Amino acid sequence: MAKIIAVPFSLFLSFLSIFGIYLPKAEVELSKDSWNTNYSYVFVHGLMGWGSYDAQYKLMPYWGMFGGDLMKYLDRQGFDCYAASVAGTASAWDRACELYAQLTGTVVDYGKAHSEACGHERYGKDFTGKALIPEWDSEHKINLLGHSFGGATMRLFASLMAAGDEAERAATPENEISGLFTGNKADWIYSLTSLSAPHNGTTAYEAPAEDKDTAAYDMYIDNAMALNERIVTDENTYYFSFACTATKKAEDGTYKADKKYMEGMFTSSADQMGAYTGVTQGGFVFDESWLENDGLVNTISAKAPSSAPSKDYEEGNVTPGVWNIMPTYYGDHMSLQGGMTKTNVQIRELYAQHFNMINLL
Repeated sequence: MAKIIAVPFSLFLSFLSIFGIYLPKAEVELSKDSWNTNYSYVFVHGLMGWGSYDAQYKLMPYWGMFGGDLMKYLDRQGFDCYAASVAGTASAWDRACELYAQLTGTVVDYGKAHSEACGHERYGKDFTGKALIPEWDSEHKINLLGHSFGGATMRLFASLMAAGDEAERAATPENEISGLFTGNKADWIYSLTSLSAPHNGTTAYEAPAEDKDTAAYDMYIDNAMALNERIVTDENTYYFSFACTATKKAEDGTYKADKKYMEGMFTSSADQMGAYTGVTQGGFVFDESWLENDGLVNTISAKAPSSAPSKDYEEGNVTPGVWNIMPTYYGDHMSLQGGMTKTNVQIRELYAQHFNMINLL
């Protein structure tokens, strides 16, 4: 069966941006007087995405799209928000290393052991003097959000912050190892929120990529679940996940795209995923529970990582160290990003309310 793989559409977005941006005036009522924290919020984009370091962000913000820059809206609400920029198709590991360099204002270090094993340069872009946020440590924590493959990126990043990496510690002299690989920094991160993230992979990718150092490889079901086994869930960090669906169950038991809410670019893949069950090369059975989807990610996969504890979100009963599964959002894969032809300004209220809840914890 043919598979639909996401392709770059930044040029298309830039062209469409000449038609203007709708900026609603509605504000969300917040409980600022009762906030216990107000740490910075760092957003990590998905496959083929872009952030504030990229020129196209000014033409079309990845976060907000035609509804206007979500970062600016949330800043006006009193939340300190930033849009990171990581490689569009790179592995979760490489993207995590880039995120660390941006947050610390340092040179990207992909790790001595990793770069040698994968056959690429150890060092990347230099963010010295260009740190994404003004201050970051255990006293100035951050809240992370990751859309799509940005979810895997931030989860691996947080895991490395907590536990580091033994292979890198063994291969690298102490005086040159990146702080990302030494660990003991779990308390630098307050919360993680995934947005339409393929925690356990996606059936949009039928076979694993040959290159192991890519997002396509990490999103294949077997590889995504193997990555889950490497990722640490910290007992003091808060975890939240938003899954999406824009498909409806048909009489034959398959799921079909709801074209009222599904971008046209996803309807074909949504229908294919909505009828696709089988067994991976590693023997994992993806059954009828995997049919519901948002056009690129199976709804069940976006709820929680396979190896981590999870529960449905309960207002007033948020547990750290456990993935709190938020109510499934009715929208396609781009809905929590802001939509494209189907502009979704309602996400402004969703994020403001979610951040308000986090600040009250």
